[in-house]
Amino acid sequence: MSDNMAMSPEQLQAIDKQHIWHPYSQVAQDQSPALPIVDSAQGVYLKLASGEQVIDGMSSWWCMLHGYNHPVLNAAAKAQLDKMSHVMFGGLTHEPAVRLAKLLVDITPAGLDKVFFADSGSVSVEVAIKMALQYWHSLGRPEKQRLITIKNGYHGDTFGAMASCDPVNGMHHLFSANLPQHHFLEAPPMGFDKPPCSAYLQDIRDYIAKHHHEIAAFILEPVVQGAGGMRFYSPAYLQEIKVLCDEFDLLLIADEIATGFGRSGKLFACEHAGISPDILCLGKALSGGYMTLAATLCSEKIANGICNGEASVFMHGPTFMANPLACATALASTELLLQQDWASQITNIETQLSIGLAPLRNAPDVADVRVLGAIGVVEMKQDVDKEALQSALIERGVWLRPFGKLVYTMPPFVSTNEELQQLCSAMVETLSQ
Repeated sequence: MSDNMAMSPEQLQAIDKQHIWHPYSQVAQDQSPALPIVDSAQGVYLKLASGEQVIDGMSSWWCMLHGYNHPVLNAAAKAQLDKMSHVMFGGLTHEPAVRLAKLLVDITPAGLDKVFFADSGSVSVEVAIKMALQYWHSLGRPEKQRLITIKNGYHGDTFGAMASCDPVNGMHHLFSANLPQHHFLEAPPMGFDKPPCSAYLQDIRDYIAKHHHEIAAFILEPVVQGAGGMRFYSPAYLQEIKVLCDEFDLLLIADEIATGFGRSGKLFACEHAGISPDILCLGKALSGGYMTLAATLCSEKIANGICNGEASVFMHGPTFMANPLACATALASTELLLQQDWASQITNIETQLSIGLAPLRNAPDVADVRVLGAIGVVEMKQDVDKEALQSALIERGVWLRPFGKLVYTMPPFVSTNEELQQLCSAMVETLSQ
């Protein structure tokens, strides 16, 4: 077969099964199902090669804020492509990176004045961890080399990020013997609107008081824990953790890769608690879902501490750091978000998800239904059959990717009420069976 000849969907699926290893997937051909092929995408819809058109209720793993094929983002990418798609960032700079960095400093919580661009969310976490460790080393306190975090967290799949994910319930327990050993606290009790538990907060204080001498930073996902369980907790816990970090000389790293750019109902989830972290990780929606890009922001104190130390520079530098094509698209995406009444969009999505998923609250196989911002979660009592559930949802015009007991949606912000109702109806009908 000529490489230039068109392939049928069946041929593409056969080659895919033979050669491609998809994320968190089985490669044995007799055990892996043939995957749906996406031919094109527009708005909130994926057009499959089999002829179906399905609503992408995942926003392409939470990053496609404005939907697919958006004319503003397309124009930004095309214009930048005609100038240059990439140039090294070591010793050079360019306008898309400069303008994007300034915008991120302007819109993120106060005090985050330095921007380090990276390739992906996981790498932004690696950068944050290295910043924290190098900061304390530069200050002559190399014993502060551990992290502290809360269970049910997820921060990425690279080794430094894995080490701060949940050590028991997370995806990375197989590698525990090879990872740095950090400190893990129980996750805050669930419930965004529930008053904080004073006994829990006292336990955190006692633990930090005992171990703070060796802890460089507290890393967590503010208010919303994503892939570690889709859990929502009270902003009051985040407020108290910030107080403890300041009191006991710990840096606070906020992983907003999933929650940044409005997903939780605030532009950044830290705003629910009114706090500014020392280091902030961004990714996913940063580029509007068009290409991989991440950023790690930190305070002047962190940056100056590192650069006044032994190395005099921060020891990190990805090849595709601040890729111009990605930065230009991210700038267009972020400006587009800010030009819209995004807060009202998120409030409406929250309302539609709350109403649409309500019938499942009393379903016998459902443990919990929870909604925050543009996030809707149905937690089942038992693990779901992912492939069977996905097939049933596709028949109803919806694409989701459940995991474990969780069937959830993070729809694009441009979703109409009709599309949100179809999304919720498909979930209700399928899970009711």
